[in-house]
Amino acid sequence: MNGSAPQRPVMQIAALAWPILVGQLAVIANGVIDTAMTSRFSATDLAALSIAVSIYISVFVGANGVLYALAPIVGQLYGAGRFEAIGAEVRQGIWLALFLTVVGCLILLFPGPLLSLAQAPPELHAKATTYLQLEALALPAALGFRIFGSFSTAIARPRAVMLIQVAALALKIPLNAWFIFGGLGLPAMGGPGCALATAVTSWLSLAASLVILRWSPLYQRFKLFGAGMAAPRWRAQVALLKLGIPMGLSYLIEVSAFTFMALFIARLGETAVAGHQITANFVTVLYMLPLSIGSAASTLVAHALGAKDVKGAQHVGNIGILVAAGVAAAAAIAVWFGRPFIIRAYTPDPVVIAAAMPLYAFVGIYHFCDALQASAAYILRGYKVTLIPTVIYALMLWGVGLGGGYLLGFDMLGLAPRVPDGAAGFWIGNSASVLLAAVFLLWYLRSVQKTVRKRHAASQA
Repeated sequence: MNGSAPQRPVMQIAALAWPILVGQLAVIANGVIDTAMTSRFSATDLAALSIAVSIYISVFVGANGVLYALAPIVGQLYGAGRFEAIGAEVRQGIWLALFLTVVGCLILLFPGPLLSLAQAPPELHAKATTYLQLEALALPAALGFRIFGSFSTAIARPRAVMLIQVAALALKIPLNAWFIFGGLGLPAMGGPGCALATAVTSWLSLAASLVILRWSPLYQRFKLFGAGMAAPRWRAQVALLKLGIPMGLSYLIEVSAFTFMALFIARLGETAVAGHQITANFVTVLYMLPLSIGSAASTLVAHALGAKDVKGAQHVGNIGILVAAGVAAAAAIAVWFGRPFIIRAYTPDPVVIAAAMPLYAFVGIYHFCDALQASAAYILRGYKVTLIPTVIYALMLWGVGLGGGYLLGFDMLGLAPRVPDGAAGFWIGNSASVLLAAVFLLWYLRSVQKTVRKRHAASQA
């Protein structure tokens, strides 16, 4: 291999990753804006937002993860040149999205059992309930847009998705200001105003995606329209669920680790949970870097496998992990030196700043390990391998991360003050969990790559 050989996959990954990154940053910026604006309304609304967002994100990300099963299926079909089959798979994905919408909306409309875990005061409970019920209005459109996003990314066309996400963010800012603080005859809603703004932008985003699918020449060859809405096909739904349920569970496990961290930390008081919210929100922003790189690498891996290029799939997957690790290391260093400025950008409250500052000591190492595990997991999805990674997530993030964090956070082992407790204890457990998840996922990826090479060699022979 000559010195310039890695250049092509690096450039391919970069060309796909940057629109995904920009689009995902726009999505995450919605949460950043919600947190920043609500913190300026009241500390009570910020605490309620933290609790409610943890629940909504669990529902939303879990359902999105199931729908992401379209990506490796469509990606391999695209690599094989089977364009009309892609349209049929997308239509089956719509049926799955409808089912997930019903389940998700029921959880959001009746969130009492989950909110009770936080043991929050009545005012926080009421505001969080209103927020979640308003988010139920957004969920159908958000899942419909996810179909468009998974499909477009799988065929290496993420720019249209990015443009819609950026436009939605631009609209969200004035809507947030209006609904949170009131004006023009509308009373101030506080934190729940964020949810109403999300509902408006979600439905407009779905409408824009339908216009693109219907009239853009890039999508005509997939024959999405004109064939009618076929009934659900059992075999297609089973294939989607076989990939999607483990993927949805892996997302749910990853996010629920943060969800239950927030719910448990809420027992320590408003200041502790507000400091955690600022830290967790920024970690989510950083996660968009490995997510975009891993998603781009996964798409290219699926294309290569669809074209029966097993060596190419392995090569681009390995390059993707190296790129994700390098970018994460640079980001971790920047965060360490810039953490005082980052926290102050979220809130001017000195009490909340003091609560968040110790937590940012864990952000760098957490992000680097998170980048390794995330890129490995995405590449495994390109191989249509999702079950074992989900088991690894469950054992590490729930067992080591949440379980260990609970023991340290509430000093169940009597290790304080030698080992930090409180919110910092939860972050120690969470950081250890992503480190172990990275180790096991990288090992398993090598095993899968080796197995696929052997099967391909046997089929060629």
